[in-house]
Amino acid sequence: MLYPKKMSSKKADLIIGISIIISILIGIMLFVINKLTSGTIQWAALANSGIIYIWVTVMYSINKNINIAGHVLIQTIAISILTLFIDYELGFKAWSTSIAIPIIIIVANITMLILTIVTYKRYIKYAIYQIIIILFSMIPIYLMFKGNFVNNKILSIIAVGVSILNLVISLIICRKDIKEEIIRKFHI
Repeated sequence: MLYPKKMSSKKADLIIGISIIISILIGIMLFVINKLTSGTIQWAALANSGIIYIWVTVMYSINKNINIAGHVLIQTIAISILTLFIDYELGFKAWSTSIAIPIIIIVANITMLILTIVTYKRYIKYAIYQIIIILFSMIPIYLMFKGNFVNNKILSIIAVGVSILNLVISLIICRKDIKEEIIRKFHI
């Protein structure tokens, strides 16, 4: 393929608009569930801040349009290190490895999936970054078996599942480009 097919800006704007509406509805639903179930702990605010972070990252990456997946990967690693440092400084209660890093991994995967869907070019190299994120998502699983560093095992397992599912969906979305790349590389 000499020139990649461009998604019309109208279609990309529609996908982004629908995704933002879905995000707002999810945020409202989380807030309502939080108020109905446990009014003392404001976990919905943390979840909604994650949703806002997704959109800041997506919009920044779309506007920059240079090695978008690299930006997401670097942000994922940087924020994870920051949360580990904050947790360590506060006396290491293991919330960073139990809650923060799995949520960061899930957010990174959702961001990568949205970027794969709405970018004009289908980058096969996104799959490499997603494989790195999968490997990164294995760290809480490793810490789970090595000691008492992970209190919430379910969230870590969900993060790994989301990572693998995201890679599979991205490979399905980019299947035509993958086929062309294999033909080009291996002269099939």
